Amino acid sequence: MTQPFHFADALIGRVRELGHPLCVGLDPHLDRIPPLFREGGMKPGDPRSVEAVRAFVFAFIDRIEGRAAVVKPQSALFEQLGPAGAGLLAEVVERCRQRGLLVLLDAKRGDIGSSADAYARAYLEPDSPLAVEALTVNPYLGRDTLEPFVQRSRDCGRGVFVLVRTSNPGAGDLQDLEVKGAPLFLSLARSLASFEEELRGPQTGWSSLGVVVGATWPEEHQAVREALPHSLFLVPGYGAQGATAAEAVRGFTEGPSGGREGGIVNSSRGVMFPEAALSEDASTWEQAIDAALDQAASELGEAVSG
Repeated sequence: MTQPFHFADALIGRVRELGHPLCVGLDPHLDRIPPLFREGGMKPGDPRSVEAVRAFVFAFIDRIEGRAAVVKPQSALFEQLGPAGAGLLAEVVERCRQRGLLVLLDAKRGDIGSSADAYARAYLEPDSPLAVEALTVNPYLGRDTLEPFVQRSRDCGRGVFVLVRTSNPGAGDLQDLEVKGAPLFLSLARSLASFEEELRGPQTGWSSLGVVVGATWPEEHQAVREALPHSLFLVPGYGAQGATAAEAVRGFTEGPSGGREGGIVNSSRGVMFPEAALSEDASTWEQAIDAALDQAASELGEAVSG
């Protein structure tokens, strides 16, 4: 009998097979699209921009196949292209599935009542036109806003990554505020413990309730890990934002084979827009992308094996 899909079990299984926790961000900034793919003025309202982004992102996804377990499209960078961009996002999700890649949509949804429920249905129910394997969500409207997403995760086997300690410079404006003797981000992490336990996988024990913890705050990873020992970490901030691979996996724990596991480390600009990929020659572009992906995988692989 086929086991029901469980995001955390599926993700950890693929990460173990690859030997590294690289998550590849799909962030098609229009002003960064390489010359090989650019069309027209690369403005959001220009239909040629959609075609340029499609060609670029599809070619990039083809280079990722077999090199990473999961990709993270940034929803806003597709939405800026209008209705055609939303359609392109759906095409991107399907292309990733064809290449054997799990999709974690970075949409940071957060709302109340029926609106939160509609977002959860839209992204986490398998028969939805925009269904993905996992979604980032914003918890700062309250715990009740997370419940529809947790319900879909439980019922449909999907993953939910809650913003806890983000990597941006202004994160501390709110997340460091003291609440009952602890910084807000840590109080939030502790409040998620029941969701974590509810969504643990039968094969690996890891939970499909994940948390976003920036690599730019490595000294705080341990506190979040103590609060949520079974939650997957989604770690932004590695590479272009300055954090090292060792800092990015600070909150990972020892796995059954001796290496460290417990999450994924995102790289977007570093692998999507390496300087060497600015060539207009297709072969040179492919080699540059391959080299960037291999370097990130190697660095992260060494970090979790040490």
